[in-house]
Amino acid sequence: MGEQKNANEALSEKLGKIRRDVEPPYLAKLVGDEVIVFDHNHGSSLYAKGFYGKPIGIKKPDPNLPFNRELQLDLLEAVYLVKKGWLIVEDTLSGKRYNAAEIQEIASKKYDKLREKSFVYEDLRAKGYIVRPGLKFGADFTVYRQGPGLDHSAFVVLVLEHENRISSMDMVRAGRLATSVKKRFVIASISSSESENPTIVYYVFKWFKP
Repeated sequence: MGEQKNANEALSEKLGKIRRDVEPPYLAKLVGDEVIVFDHNHGSSLYAKGFYGKPIGIKKPDPNLPFNRELQLDLLEAVYLVKKGWLIVEDTLSGKRYNAAEIQEIASKKYDKLREKSFVYEDLRAKGYIVRPGLKFGADFTVYRQGPGLDHSAFVVLVLEHENRISSMDMVRAGRLATSVKKRFVIASISSSESENPTIVYYVFKWFKP
């Protein structure tokens, strides 16, 4: 018991030294196709500014506490943050600094519909929502009103260009999954991803039993 108490006190002291008030830009490294913030002060501060990324090895980080772990960012998040001027991404080997277009090119090799997803991600962030990856729900994004640890995600969002179609079976399947986890299923329809300012229309589905 005494050893556990000492370990907890040491951890609390260590966490107490980690700052969450460091202002951007934050420094990250590109490791393969992963973007990692290694500095714990930078990682905790960036996470606190809008729930960006995920601390490695912490399943559900407390939004009110710093963490002594590296912060892993989704490539789509990295594109957004570099554009915003909040993130500097360096190659872990060469030290080369990437601009937003270069990060976007790297991300496009990993993700389908990256341009379309980026439009929707940026639009939802501009509306004040917290946007997280939605792969485990079979969607592109999960969307929070407040953030992980403060509330449950309210929506799962699937991104489609206006010309694309979703089958009725896929829609029912997605809707059932969203309903089973108490979320609204949303289709974000984009007028044209070729436009610099595409129109995005959100279709929110509410499921009910007749």
